Amino acid sequence: MRALAALTSLPGGARLVAGLFDHPRPPAETARRLGAAVPVEVARDAIRALPVQGAGVIEIGPVTPADVPQVRRVVAGRRCQVIVRASTPEVAAQLAPYADRVVTGDEPDLIHLVDPAIAPAAAALADPDVTVLAAPAVLVAAGPGWFQRVIEAVTPTEPPGGLREITADPRRWPQWWWGLLVGLGMIGAGLGAALITIGPLLLWYDKGYLGMDRRHLDAVNQNLAPFLQHDRITMAGTMVAIGVLYAGLAWGGLRQGWVWARKAYLVSGLVGFSTLFYFLGTGFVEPLHTAVTVVLFPMFLLATWRRPMPPRWRVRPEGPERLRRRALIGQLLMIVVGLGLLAGGAVVSVVGLTEVFVPADLTFLGTDAGHLHAVNPRLVPFVAHDRAGFGGALMAAALAVTLLGLWGWRRGESWVWWSLAAAAAAGFLPAVVVHMIIGYTDFVHLAPVYLGIGLTALALTLARPHLCARR
Repeated sequence: MRALAALTSLPGGARLVAGLFDHPRPPAETARRLGAAVPVEVARDAIRALPVQGAGVIEIGPVTPADVPQVRRVVAGRRCQVIVRASTPEVAAQLAPYADRVVTGDEPDLIHLVDPAIAPAAAALADPDVTVLAAPAVLVAAGPGWFQRVIEAVTPTEPPGGLREITADPRRWPQWWWGLLVGLGMIGAGLGAALITIGPLLLWYDKGYLGMDRRHLDAVNQNLAPFLQHDRITMAGTMVAIGVLYAGLAWGGLRQGWVWARKAYLVSGLVGFSTLFYFLGTGFVEPLHTAVTVVLFPMFLLATWRRPMPPRWRVRPEGPERLRRRALIGQLLMIVVGLGLLAGGAVVSVVGLTEVFVPADLTFLGTDAGHLHAVNPRLVPFVAHDRAGFGGALMAAALAVTLLGLWGWRRGESWVWWSLAAAAAAGFLPAVVVHMIIGYTDFVHLAPVYLGIGLTALALTLARPHLCARR
């Protein structure tokens, strides 16, 4: 809490923390009746940190005569309601001008919870005249995310829509349907790219740009065509992974009115679609890449431009605490995987737009970039296009994985587990298989893939009982 307090005290820090944890401002009626009771020694940090997490009330106490000067300083810059629990009537009189409320004994409208369970807090908030305060034991056991979990549990929701919402008039299609179409389109584009790579490898525009066909590539270097295949199969698998993640975010997130799902979709999509402009660095414009972008980008805008749908989620009853804690370890590992993929995508993009090849690539090819350039000045930019495009796609997938892991970890949301599992299979397995088939088995080159597979498998194994809980 002290770390959060330090961050929120910086300029823009409160918005940063709220955005990172995706804790939107709760409804005013709920915020004024949900908070925490803390001792004097941590009151300063609590008043700075907990309102960003969803607490609208902080009770400080018991306050003794010696604590009065400190409490006066603490409440001066508050951004929430403050209740002072005074130890004596004299203390109450001294602090009454500084606090929103002062109490000296038990008050029937102040409910103090020592159990981190969400259901009792939600039940207590059903009484509009009651203020619910979490004791320090609750925050220690459940963390600051407890407030957001309570807010979600008491938010009025309606049943999520289904395919019956889809009419013959596209103007009436809900945003989640547009998002689902983008995901399905990405899956189709990825599968199409894989079929082209396995089959002819070079299409008419590739041959026109290079002035070469498959036989010419083999004549230049017998490993050049397999090298292009490994780049493009990896790219195709990443496209399918992105499509799976977008379809999951649309069906499980946008359709249920989760605000965070729209943010995750928007951030990932903006990065992914903007990679079209990598051609400015490579000099090669691929017509199919451009066509896919032209078709899917308007649908992406329709999926993310409007405000999220009204809340349609269903909060599942809480399960065993040990499973929730185990799932939190899986959540942390999944975020690590996402950040690792993001760093890898950025590195691949930079290499693709500059050096193009890494040492392991040249070892596999048995040549150098200068020789390829001497044979055909367009060969290296052609490879650079594939490289940079894969890096951009990897960053888009990584952002979706990271934000889905950061914001989507809730009991019973099985679509989160299946989306991540299917995306991991589509992204990792083709990359490993194609490397093995062509004989590009350099361990250092493939080590990040092996590490990603291991961490993802461990994360999903730990989180499965929590995310896929049925009751």
